[in-house]
Amino acid sequence: MTRNPYLPLTETTFYILLVLTTPAHGYAIIQEIDKLSDGTVKVAAGTMYGAIENLLKLNWIEEIPSREKRRRVYQITDVGEKILTLEIERQKSLIKLSSEFGY
Repeated sequence: MTRNPYLPLTETTFYILLVLTTPAHGYAIIQEIDKLSDGTVKVAAGTMYGAIENLLKLNWIEEIPSREKRRRVYQITDVGEKILTLEIERQKSLIKLSSEFGY
Protein backbone atom coordinates (compact mmCIF):
# COMPACT_ATOMS: atom_id res chain seq x y z
CA MET A 1 0.00 0.00 0.00
CA THR A 2 1.34 3.42 -0.96
CA ARG A 3 1.45 5.93 1.85
CA ASN A 4 -0.34 9.23 1.25
CA PRO A 5 2.26 12.03 1.35
CA TYR A 6 -0.16 14.29 3.26
CA LEU A 7 -0.47 11.91 6.20
CA PRO A 8 -0.21 12.07 9.12
CA LEU A 9 -2.18 15.28 9.50
CA THR A 10 -1.19 17.79 12.12
CA GLU A 11 -3.54 17.93 15.06
CA THR A 12 -4.70 21.41 14.01
CA THR A 13 -5.43 20.30 10.44
CA PHE A 14 -7.28 17.23 11.67
CA TYR A 15 -9.52 19.31 13.93
CA ILE A 16 -10.17 21.95 11.26
CA LEU A 17 -11.25 19.33 8.70
CA LEU A 18 -13.38 17.57 11.30
CA VAL A 19 -15.10 20.80 12.35
CA LEU A 20 -15.69 21.84 8.74
CA THR A 21 -17.85 18.83 8.04
CA THR A 22 -20.37 21.50 9.05
CA PRO A 23 -19.87 24.98 7.54
CA ALA A 24 -18.26 27.49 9.90
CA HIS A 25 -16.28 30.73 10.00
CA GLY A 26 -12.80 31.04 11.48
CA TYR A 27 -13.68 32.09 15.02
CA ALA A 28 -16.39 29.41 15.24
CA ILE A 29 -13.79 26.83 14.16
CA ILE A 30 -11.46 27.96 16.96
CA GLN A 31 -14.28 27.72 19.50
CA GLU A 32 -15.39 24.28 18.31
CA ILE A 33 -11.82 22.91 18.42
CA ASP A 34 -11.52 24.17 22.00
CA LYS A 35 -14.81 22.45 22.86
CA LEU A 36 -14.05 19.16 21.07
CA SER A 37 -10.61 18.91 22.66
CA ASP A 38 -11.88 19.80 26.15
CA GLY A 39 -9.63 22.84 26.04
CA THR A 40 -6.43 20.88 25.39
CA VAL A 41 -5.94 22.23 21.85
CA LYS A 42 -5.69 26.00 21.56
CA VAL A 43 -5.54 27.42 18.05
CA ALA A 44 -4.46 31.05 17.75
CA ALA A 45 -6.12 33.25 15.14
CA GLY A 46 -2.91 33.57 13.11
CA THR A 47 -2.45 29.80 13.06
CA MET A 48 -6.08 29.32 12.07
CA TYR A 49 -6.00 31.70 9.15
CA GLY A 50 -2.65 30.37 7.91
CA ALA A 51 -4.05 26.84 8.03
CA ILE A 52 -7.22 27.91 6.23
CA GLU A 53 -5.17 29.47 3.42
CA ASN A 54 -3.15 26.26 3.05
CA LEU A 55 -6.27 24.08 3.08
CA LEU A 56 -7.89 26.29 0.44
CA LYS A 57 -4.79 25.91 -1.78
CA LEU A 58 -4.92 22.13 -1.35
CA ASN A 59 -8.64 22.16 -2.24
CA TRP A 60 -9.45 20.39 1.06
CA ILE A 61 -11.84 23.15 2.07
CA GLU A 62 -13.77 25.80 0.17
CA GLU A 63 -15.32 29.12 0.94
CA ILE A 64 -19.08 29.13 0.64
CA PRO A 65 -21.54 32.01 0.34
CA SER A 66 -22.56 33.59 3.61
CA ARG A 67 -25.27 36.02 4.64
CA GLU A 68 -22.74 37.77 6.85
CA LYS A 69 -20.51 40.02 4.75
CA ARG A 70 -17.82 40.29 7.45
CA ARG A 71 -17.36 36.55 7.96
CA ARG A 72 -15.94 34.07 5.52
CA VAL A 73 -17.54 30.66 5.89
CA TYR A 74 -15.80 27.42 4.92
CA GLN A 75 -16.68 23.76 4.50
CA ILE A 76 -14.76 20.59 3.72
CA THR A 77 -14.58 19.46 0.08
CA ASP A 78 -14.80 15.91 -1.26
CA VAL A 79 -10.98 15.86 -1.45
CA GLY A 80 -10.77 17.05 2.16
CA GLU A 81 -13.24 14.37 3.25
CA LYS A 82 -11.12 11.71 1.56
CA ILE A 83 -7.99 12.93 3.38
CA LEU A 84 -9.87 13.10 6.69
CA THR A 85 -11.17 9.56 6.20
CA LEU A 86 -7.68 8.28 5.38
CA GLU A 87 -6.34 9.90 8.55
CA ILE A 88 -9.12 8.42 10.68
CA GLU A 89 -8.42 4.98 9.21
CA ARG A 90 -4.69 5.46 9.89
CA GLN A 91 -5.41 6.35 13.51
CA LYS A 92 -7.80 3.40 13.90
CA SER A 93 -5.10 1.02 12.68
CA LEU A 94 -2.66 2.47 15.23
CA ILE A 95 -5.20 1.98 18.01
CA LYS A 96 -5.87 -1.60 16.87
CA LEU A 97 -2.16 -2.36 16.78
CA SER A 98 -1.55 -0.88 20.22
CA SER A 99 -4.46 -2.89 21.67
CA GLU A 100 -2.85 -6.05 20.33
CA PHE A 101 0.13 -5.15 22.51
CA GLY A 102 -2.10 -4.72 25.55
CA TYR A 103 -2.41 -0.94 25.49
